[in-house]
Amino acid sequence: MGPRAPGDPPTERTRVRRLPERGVYDREGVYEILDAGFLCHVGFDPGHGPVVLPTLYGRSGDTLYIHGSPVAGMLRSMRKSIPACVTVTHVDGIVLARSLFHHSMNYRSVVVFVVPEEVTDVTEKLSALEVISENIVPGRWAEARKPNTSEFTQTIVLKFPLDEASAKVRTGPPGDDEDDYALDVWAGVLPLRQIAGQPEADPRLAPDTPVPLYLSQMVEPG
Repeated sequence: MGPRAPGDPPTERTRVRRLPERGVYDREGVYEILDAGFLCHVGFDPGHGPVVLPTLYGRSGDTLYIHGSPVAGMLRSMRKSIPACVTVTHVDGIVLARSLFHHSMNYRSVVVFVVPEEVTDVTEKLSALEVISENIVPGRWAEARKPNTSEFTQTIVLKFPLDEASAKVRTGPPGDDEDDYALDVWAGVLPLRQIAGQPEADPRLAPDTPVPLYLSQMVEPG
């Protein structure tokens, strides 16, 4: 993201036009939303019509990384540096208004417009794989076996510069029409969140193998 006036979007393409008061353009706000997740949706046109596909990601500084197999259609197409759009969304609650028209969701979302670049530098590629792994399960990279030469060669890593990114956020209670506040209808927010359950061991795991501390720390207490 280049220098710009406070509160301004990086480009006109990233400006939030509907309900513009929900737009978030500062780096910290955008990165906080990205770092809270690990699944994104990538939209692009491989030449036979637009598609949107889910994939895992990790962020390092001003760059988002994704990885996959060279035989995957998305990765194969995007190696050609075609324009793409990356989105990340967190649904924080269902907003229940007194009228169906004003029902909504509380959410945090990021949209990135970008032309991806393939990572060919070996050091950066390995670092990017670590970034993705650590974004999903912090601590796993240090314990698990690293990619061997064959696996490394069979993996494509793409990077998405975050120069053209913006966020949109909704929080708070429903906004009903003034006359509807007198209706005898429950209204408010049903909070939603993603939690980690108890780890389920591989059936072929040695019985005395303990659950790693970094994994236990991800489990919701109780």
